[in-house]
Amino acid sequence: MTSTTTRTHTARREWATGLTIFAAVMLMIAGILDILRGIAAIAEDDVFLTTRDYVFEFDLTGWGWIHLFLGVAALIISFGLFQASLWARVAGVAVAGLVIIANFLSLPYYPVWSVVMIAISGFVIWALCTVRREEPF
Repeated sequence: MTSTTTRTHTARREWATGLTIFAAVMLMIAGILDILRGIAAIAEDDVFLTTRDYVFEFDLTGWGWIHLFLGVAALIISFGLFQASLWARVAGVAVAGLVIIANFLSLPYYPVWSVVMIAISGFVIWALCTVRREEPF
């Protein structure tokens, strides 16, 4: 009976560790992509669409700084997730949520990239919220 319990506990630990590493890698990718998007927007690159009469109309340079900041924060938090820190899990969910909001609001400027970033951030939130705290890794 003990070996079954031990195997179940070990499998849960491996699952929790795998999801945390998955979230860390995905958050790192999202952070790097957001940094690149921020730099491109600050430089006012031609890859962005110009839309008129959009409800959430902001300056492209302002969006660049927002994405750059969120990307750097995501990158730093991803390193904390590799250490399995509780603060990094909480901050990872928060930053991934902010990345979703920022990408939704900047959807008309670069639609495909925004949808990809929303999906990546959704996976990060799922992975970080699936791991239960009582399961140590």
